[in-house]
Formats: sequence, C-alpha cells, structure tokens
Amino acid sequence: MSATDASVENDRQVDPVSSEVAGDDLDITPAPADTEMLEALLDNDHPRKRAVAEWARTNLDDPDLAERDLNCTFWREGWDRLAARNMFGLLASPKYGGQGRALTAALLELEGLGLGCRDDGLVFATTSQILTFGLALERFGTEAQKDEWMPKVVSGEAIGSFSMSEPESGSDAFSLQTVAAKTEGGYVLNGEKAWVTMAPVADLFMVFATVNPAVGRWGVTAFLIPADTPGLIVGENKPKMGMRTTPFSNITFDDCFVPETAVMGAEGAGASIFSSSMEAERGFLLVGSIGALERVLDDSVDYGRTREQFGQPIGAFQGVSHALAEVKLGHESARLLMYKAAALQQRGESSMIAAALSKLAGSEGALAGALAAVEIHGARGYVSEYGVERDLRNLSGGVIYGGASGIQKNIIARLLGLPA
Repeated sequence: MSATDASVENDRQVDPVSSEVAGDDLDITPAPADTEMLEALLDNDHPRKRAVAEWARTNLDDPDLAERDLNCTFWREGWDRLAARNMFGLLASPKYGGQGRALTAALLELEGLGLGCRDDGLVFATTSQILTFGLALERFGTEAQKDEWMPKVVSGEAIGSFSMSEPESGSDAFSLQTVAAKTEGGYVLNGEKAWVTMAPVADLFMVFATVNPAVGRWGVTAFLIPADTPGLIVGENKPKMGMRTTPFSNITFDDCFVPETAVMGAEGAGASIFSSSMEAERGFLLVGSIGALERVLDDSVDYGRTREQFGQPIGAFQGVSHALAEVKLGHESARLLMYKAAALQQRGESSMIAAALSKLAGSEGALAGALAAVEIHGARGYVSEYGVERDLRNLSGGVIYGGASGIQKNIIARLLGLPA
C-alpha cells in the first residue's frame, strides 16, 4: 500500500460495531425495493420460490409425463392449473386480473416452478407466455387490443404466440420475407414463420412482418392476429429434441387480410418492439431452466450419496464431487447474473450486457449440468426410465432459442467496445 493509500485508509476508518465510515455522512440503508431485489439475489431458498416449488410438486406431478414427452403432447390440464393459480398474471396489471408483481418477485415464482415441475416443456411455455408474449402485449398493445385480450391471456382462456423467426431468418432477425402489403382498410400478409412456440394451440399471434423490405428494420411492423383469421394457416406440431411437451410449428400467411387495428404501436415500430421484447427474453426466459438445473443438481447429489461402488458412495470419488461442484458453480453464476439483470431493469437502467451474460450463463450452465447428471447416473442417466436424459434434451435448447450462444457473445463483445 502506498503512503497515499494509507492516508486514505486512515481517513476512512470503519467502526466494527456500527459499520459506519468515519467522516462520511453516508446512508447505506437500502430502499424497500432494493431490499426485495437483494433478498431475491442472495436467498436461494427464498420463501416465495420454495412455496411455488412445493405447489408444483403437489399439483403438477403428472404420471403421464414420459408418455406425453414421447408423443409431443401439451398438457392443457396443467396449463389450466397454472391459470387457476394466476401464474399468467404475475406481471400483468390488476386492471386485467393480474397480480402486478415486480419483476424479481415474478422471477422467484417462475424459478420455483422450474424447480418443482418436472415437465420442463410446460414450464418453458409458461415463462414464454408471461415474459415474451404477455409482457409485449401489455407494453406495446393499443388500449383496445389490451382491453380485449389481456384478461383472456391472464386467465389462461387465450394462449398467445410470439412469431418472429422465419425459415431463412433466424439470428439475422430483421431480414424478414413475410410481407404486409398496405391495402384499403388494412394489410395483406404473405409469407411463412418458422419454429413458432405454442402455435398449434394458440388463440392469438403476435406477428412481425415488413411493410417495406427495402428499408430493412425500419419496415418491420408488429401485428396482433387471432388464430381464426382467414389466410392464417397453422402447421402440424413439430417433434423436436427437447421441450417436446411445448407445441411448436410453422405458420403460413396466404393473402391474410388484417385490419389497421391489428397494428401494434405504429407502422415501422416492430423492430423496437422486438428488440425490447428480446432484452427481456434474453435475460429471463431461462428462469425455469435455472430452477430445473437446481433440481438436476439436487437429484445428482442425492444419487451421489446413496449409490455405492467399491464399498463407498460414489460422491466420495473426486471425479463425481468435483463435477457436482462445477454444476453448483454454473447454477449460482447463472442465477446471480439473472437477478442482476432483473434488478437493473427494475431500476430502469440498461441491462443489455447483463441480459446477454444471463442468457449465456444460464444456457451453457444448464446444458453442462444436465450432461454431468447423465454421466454421474451412468446407465440410469442414459435410459429414458429415470428421466435424467429428458432433462439433458430439454436443457440443451437454451443454447439456441432466444438468441444462440454465439449471438450473446457478439453482443457482449460489442458492448465491451470491440469492433463489430
């Protein structure tokens, strides 16, 4: 320590009892909202989270899960049970029947849902409905759109679907080929959307199309379109590697006319709506997977304590114990980064880099943890009977949806100031 540093330290002596800094009139008492955020950040056993986890274990323990996973079947009964608990109203205004929770409080409940419910597809569908579709509808919908649809979405009566990606437009999000041509009284849409979560069971679609391909992102416009609109064709549910209980299909627009009242925001505002929605999705859509990763870790620790080989529990072997320590590190890192992003958003501060870090840590940590669980369980981890391999399949998708890991690294690098 230099003489200057020593002088500074002497001027700022800390009272070990009061922890007040001598010479400073500094109030370090956190505001109530900050206290709530800090508790969410630090308390992995937060009562709100644990209460939902226990509720999910009791109410969403479906003995037919393995069969539904095999057949790619959505559990509507489970969805209705979540609706009865007002889960879809976590963030929604009480005006529409919602709870109006703060973001961190809502995330605690969704984390608990991922911890307690083994149907990862149902959890993913729920978080997508709340954090992507519902949040965007309440933020950017017109008053008429919100008055008509928000109460139905909150009550679970209507299922919404967020539709941006196209067969040739994934990471390059704004290179859309679905065109909305202006016509008398509205627009005519033509094109195809791909990999649309909840499309086969949706009642309402939030669709992004371009009114002018020549101007790129400035032509992108968001539309709110009921599923029974003529010319909107929903494809068959697509089997996929994981999250098989979350319905998933393409949708096609064939001269699909929508009125001007279907526009969200204004013509050309779609890119801004999408970017805002993606910041929330990046930061928080994996909250259920973070809860699931904790469940995977708990199951693996229990197995490490009880499974014996060579006369001792396998958890005594360094290869197993170190692997589980790495899973714990991944879980804690992802969780802390997610709640940091939430705290920034809740304060109205920029969370772009925090959201990208949250998405990257959550997806990569969940995948690594689920793979470690398969290895630790050995043959029991590989066969379908025990459900361990199902967690691996489900948690692997996080490195792709909501922006692939490479895209998150690009965002982080750009925000660090590196050349684009």
